[in-house]
Amino acid sequence: MQSVDVIIVGASLAGAAAAKRTVDAGLETIILEKKPLPRHKVCSGILSPRGHRFLIENFGPLPRQILHDPTWCRGVTFHFPSMVSISMDFFGGTTPHLHRKYSDYWAVKRSGAEIHDQTSFVSLVDNGNHVIVNARHQGKDIQYRTRQVIGADGPSSHVIRAIYPNYFKQIPWFFVGQKFHEIIDCPLDHEYFHFWFNPDLGHYNWSHARDGRQIIGTGFKRGDNFNQRHNNMLKYLKEKHHVNLHPASEYEGCAENFGPSLINRYVFGKGNVLITGQAAGFLNMIGEGMSCALHSGAIAGEAIIDAKLHALPVQQVYRSMIGSEVCRTSDQWNPLMIAFGKPHEADFPAALLALPWKDRVKVLRDMWRFVVLFKEFKWGRQIAARALQRLWVGKYPNEHWL
Repeated sequence: MQSVDVIIVGASLAGAAAAKRTVDAGLETIILEKKPLPRHKVCSGILSPRGHRFLIENFGPLPRQILHDPTWCRGVTFHFPSMVSISMDFFGGTTPHLHRKYSDYWAVKRSGAEIHDQTSFVSLVDNGNHVIVNARHQGKDIQYRTRQVIGADGPSSHVIRAIYPNYFKQIPWFFVGQKFHEIIDCPLDHEYFHFWFNPDLGHYNWSHARDGRQIIGTGFKRGDNFNQRHNNMLKYLKEKHHVNLHPASEYEGCAENFGPSLINRYVFGKGNVLITGQAAGFLNMIGEGMSCALHSGAIAGEAIIDAKLHALPVQQVYRSMIGSEVCRTSDQWNPLMIAFGKPHEADFPAALLALPWKDRVKVLRDMWRFVVLFKEFKWGRQIAARALQRLWVGKYPNEHWL
């Protein structure tokens, strides 16, 4: 049995950020990754300016080999059923288009942690002053003894399953799939990430250029038909935006815990086990989860360091520190913050006000129709209640966190 200070499950960007903090503080840290590295990661790859700054400040300049082509994204374009489109540049300038297979591997190596790939997390036992982690490496059972565990293993987190077995029955699940098409003709500006607020197409639809092909992505509640949703999107793009593509040459998809950021239903762990990144529920409004994964991962690492320095329970320290990231992420879904603040990294209110008043009315009507799509999940009252609490007390309540 190997004894270390920190075990991080998942060679993700969240895991790399957490490891960077703990390793820099002199804590012996091991990252467990179930797949051989570098490993594939389902992701659009468009990083926010905030995430870009974090990578540069903590890991150094980004090498060309960890980027897709086009290598940079200028901003986002919102498209509405009324055929009004709004393009918005990022406040921080252009941002990188990460190739997650190589960017994540680059970051975990730069963290300085010891990496054990092809090693699957199986279970854990928290004994109060230490945690026993059970894992499997190439068919063989292995154990680790550690002071703390950080679960950075994505939406379907096995670490969460170990400490909250019923959690995954308590939230709605979505499937996010994307297909890659060779381009015949695509008028969509390749410098932007394109997003459609159209309830007839589904809960989440996007497109952008990657390596000479066009990604057509769609997100929908579990149980819907992916190919039908995708074909509807293709038909819509051809009819409304004159996008003409060859049949898909490749596709990929994954399950997503879409919702915790909207209704403040995050899961941060128990005892000596911390949950971070998208496993915890962090997801920005346009579906970009890399920036909040990096920052929440770093906070998890910092919480372990602070708890050790001040002899405090690590869970108490983490929940106190993570509030800043909760505010930043949940503000992006908060209707009051969207209307009266600037929670995003592109100026939607200014772009909306720049439209003729008739187009503004169309956009607001279209957005309302899109929001109604989520009525079946009964999130409306929860979102409104959290928005008012944020206004009154300046933060989101933590009694809804696990």
